Amino acid sequence: MIYLDNAATTALHPEVLTAMMQYMQDNYANPSSVYKSAGQAKMAVDKARAQVAGAIGAKASELYFTGSGTEAINWAIKGIAFNNSPNSHIITSSVEHPAALHTMQSLEKHGFEVTYLPVDEYGMVKASDVADAIKDNTILVSVMFANNEVGTIMPIAEIGACVAQANTQREPERQICFFTDAVQALGQLSIDVAAISVDLLAISAHKINGPKGVGALYIKSGTKIMPLINGGGQERGRRGGTENVAGIVGMGLACELAIADMPKKAKAHIKMRDWLIEQITDKISHCKVNGHRAARLPNNVNIAFEFIEGEGILLLLDSKGICASSGSACTSGSLDPSHVLLSMGLSHELAHGSLRISFGRDTQMDELEKLVEVLPGIIDKLRQMSPLWEG
Repeated sequence: MIYLDNAATTALHPEVLTAMMQYMQDNYANPSSVYKSAGQAKMAVDKARAQVAGAIGAKASELYFTGSGTEAINWAIKGIAFNNSPNSHIITSSVEHPAALHTMQSLEKHGFEVTYLPVDEYGMVKASDVADAIKDNTILVSVMFANNEVGTIMPIAEIGACVAQANTQREPERQICFFTDAVQALGQLSIDVAAISVDLLAISAHKINGPKGVGALYIKSGTKIMPLINGGGQERGRRGGTENVAGIVGMGLACELAIADMPKKAKAHIKMRDWLIEQITDKISHCKVNGHRAARLPNNVNIAFEFIEGEGILLLLDSKGICASSGSACTSGSLDPSHVLLSMGLSHELAHGSLRISFGRDTQMDELEKLVEVLPGIIDKLRQMSPLWEG
């Protein structure tokens, strides 16, 4: 199998699995208990908290573990919203992950006003549009760090500066919070929460060769936010539920390994990415590269092919032993075209014909060469069957 869908999930790192096994088999104690093995489990959680916080330039005391990136996104948005009145205003983009967009839509039903900013042809939000959208009752700006479908990197530092500037004109109790979904950016790009002026930042373990079922939310010290999950006093009283010790340990080590490997990996992936885009566009006519060509995640290639549907491409690639996707794994069951591509100005027909290739730590050039070898034939076969291709 050639696995080229690492934006959906990644293989568990062998070292991460080894570290996790200790807390699934040998020390399975509840870290909230008082005996020795429980104390050891708590120490493991504390170590992992410091590892994850270090990966984004945060303090360990500002890092809270969650059950997924989706939970972290929900907590950030709903936690700020429900700490304010329902007639408050929120700013986001039209190309956010469904975890954010669906949360925004649920808040609108509760009376919150949401502005969905447009993006340019590359899928990028303009910082100036964020600044222009801010109102007296704005409480939150939520823009993703990098798009999960087309790989476009947003001008997060500029947006953070716009929010910070707006806050200089406001009283302390009326400050606007800035949140970014960095699930796709972690391990691909350098992240420093102070440098980009964010108050909240969500990440997930399974995108960086860590386990599924664990994520984290950075909450800047002093940020007022309501809990999403009530229960015991876990996570310093902000997130109820017995800690997933093995998962947390795995996330901590996965972060440490990903950050150490990032400079070398990013350099290799950029070379692979640019080579693959050049090969596909040279060998196949009537196709369009989606996303920004330079401000783009190192491991992302997204191309739309005219006159055919992406599902057919995926099925024929799968028959050749190649795993890829047509967009977000979280919307793979939907028959609707990508909301990201539609927001970028693509027609419904062209948006239906998209292919996303995403690399991981184990991706090799010979795997991409195999893709380039079989893809033109697959596209040609599908086009010959398409009534849109005639003429």
